[in-house]
Amino acid sequence: MSSPKSSQNFDPSYHADSVRRVTSLVKQMSPPSATSFTAEVVPQAPEDPLFGLMRAYKADQDPKKVDLGIGAYRDDNAKPWVLPVVKKADEILRNDPELNHEYAPIAGIPSFTGKAAELILGGTDSPAIKEKRVTSVQTISGTGAVHLGALFLAKFYPGTKKVYLSNPTWANHNQIFSNVGVPIATYPYFSKETKGLDFKGMKEAIYGAPDRSIILLHACAHNPTGVDPTMDQWKELAEVIRAKGHIPFFDTAYQGFATGSLSQDNAAVRYFVEQGFELLVAQSFAKNFGLYGERAGCFHVVTGPGPEAQTTIGRIASQLAILQRSEISNPPLYGARIASTVLNDPKLYAEWEDNLRTMSGRIITMRKELRSKLEALGTPGTWNHITDQIGMFSFTGLTEAQVLKIREESHIYMTKNGRISMAGLNTGNVDYVAKAIDKVVREVQ
Repeated sequence: MSSPKSSQNFDPSYHADSVRRVTSLVKQMSPPSATSFTAEVVPQAPEDPLFGLMRAYKADQDPKKVDLGIGAYRDDNAKPWVLPVVKKADEILRNDPELNHEYAPIAGIPSFTGKAAELILGGTDSPAIKEKRVTSVQTISGTGAVHLGALFLAKFYPGTKKVYLSNPTWANHNQIFSNVGVPIATYPYFSKETKGLDFKGMKEAIYGAPDRSIILLHACAHNPTGVDPTMDQWKELAEVIRAKGHIPFFDTAYQGFATGSLSQDNAAVRYFVEQGFELLVAQSFAKNFGLYGERAGCFHVVTGPGPEAQTTIGRIASQLAILQRSEISNPPLYGARIASTVLNDPKLYAEWEDNLRTMSGRIITMRKELRSKLEALGTPGTWNHITDQIGMFSFTGLTEAQVLKIREESHIYMTKNGRISMAGLNTGNVDYVAKAIDKVVREVQ
């Protein structure tokens, strides 16, 4: 039976009335938003301070401008340096007729991850490697390694899910752990009075942390301060960490770049491994190979010794593979292939060590030059911390007001906390920088 308003008995006046009613209702409603992601939902994020500094430097037209902000090696002509050994490895790869662009395994290139583990853990003689209680995953440089470790801990660590970071630390540490839901606390690290390590405060805070907390440690060339514990202090820290049942998480981005010695720069990690700690390591090859944009890194887990160690590490490896698969699926090839080529060839490895000595040696020379010039100028304050500190960065002790003034007047760019990249200094600008620091220290308190 047909409805009175069916298509067979269409009433134009009824249809028009319906349209008017709907139109009236629509007019009474709020207009639809052009986006679900309004400013209240997605506020504008502040620009990353370091990349903002880079942008300001590039826009500066002053011919005397100096970039002491970015943490990337520059040669004495202020130019990026492609390591000679990297050029050789690249040539080998390009001439390999078997080279293809198939996917890497989920955990990465074994010839790379295996040698990377040996490099940081102490070679084939490392107890962890000999006892097969290490698993390694290739990552998106050191950032990806820290992230994978943080994600693993957030999901599986049964202890206190709180990470203790040095104050200060690399800014990205805070963001990475926050993004995976691991609460953050800090331990004292830098002493503004001595411009060195606040070891007492550091040790007391780590001891005071809840049992089985996560303690993130910079293996060498602490970023941003350039201040490292001595070996005796590392041993004391190991005792505290063991007493509290904490799990150490080492971040290493400067092995070989800090002192020029690969073995000296992994001494802390080796010691903890030799003492039987279960630990995690994030490892970057950006600085020590100059592979900044290629994003070559590794994440390692070492279990403590015991009859179940190999079974344990197998289970951990299986879960890391699932986490990796869900995030990047397969790691990139080029940077890892370059590093692998060098790490697996004794002659290239020896040349790489020589390249590392070149980079670290130039930075050490610039430290001496800057300190010497400041002292010769009679710049107020003490400046021995410039040579006492190590690696790419130095905490100068300049205040934010002084940093902003030196940027405005002398076009010298550094982070607001007074951290400078020593790689940005060279024989052509160190005198200019020293005089500018002297001037701003005298004029701005």
